[in-house]
Amino acid sequence: MTQRVLLSWSSGKDSAWALHRLLQHADVEVVGLLTTFNQAAERVAMHAVRQVLVEAQAAAVGVPLWPVALPWPCSNEQYAAIMAELVATAQAAGITHMAFGDLFLEDIRAYRETQLAGTGITPLFPLWGRREDTPALAREMLAGGVRAVLTCVDPAQLPAPFCGREYDARLLDELPTDVDPCGENGEFHTFCHAGPMFSQPIAIAVGASLERDGFCFTDVMPR
Repeated sequence: MTQRVLLSWSSGKDSAWALHRLLQHADVEVVGLLTTFNQAAERVAMHAVRQVLVEAQAAAVGVPLWPVALPWPCSNEQYAAIMAELVATAQAAGITHMAFGDLFLEDIRAYRETQLAGTGITPLFPLWGRREDTPALAREMLAGGVRAVLTCVDPAQLPAPFCGREYDARLLDELPTDVDPCGENGEFHTFCHAGPMFSQPIAIAVGASLERDGFCFTDVMPR
């Protein structure tokens, strides 16, 4: 039986590699990429990636984008209500599974599982492993052709000048030893602009960086 999968899509490298893993299975059909956007800014929450770039990613994958507009600010209650409506829409569309690019944070996984419990939609975690696995995973993604840019950095965990840099072997070599090489603890977020999951690379220009609300953001623009 074919699994009809809706993939939670942040626009970053982990989502992209989760898609790549899913596409290796003949019994999996990825039917949509689910992305939440800050409605006021028209950007991905935290990653701060422009919606037009996420639309370009979906086009390069050949899978429909499921955009979800979140008000700003958005309370936990508002978010829960919006996502419950989304799950109901997914059920009606025959979605059997929702996939996430989470790596090892048990509390995040437990939250996903709780939110989908009793809905008839099964959560999938294609990249799930141990904290110790992420250095090898990072190298696997790069070897597989993933290209990404750091769009957000938490300067409390990683120096701000890393923001805007290409996610590559040199960057991995220069990361502080206490920083997860995939940024799973929120040290950084990325925009994936090339990889085996895309029919063609996303042409981008890396713009200016700024600090806002305790984070460093780099603007990535379509080119």
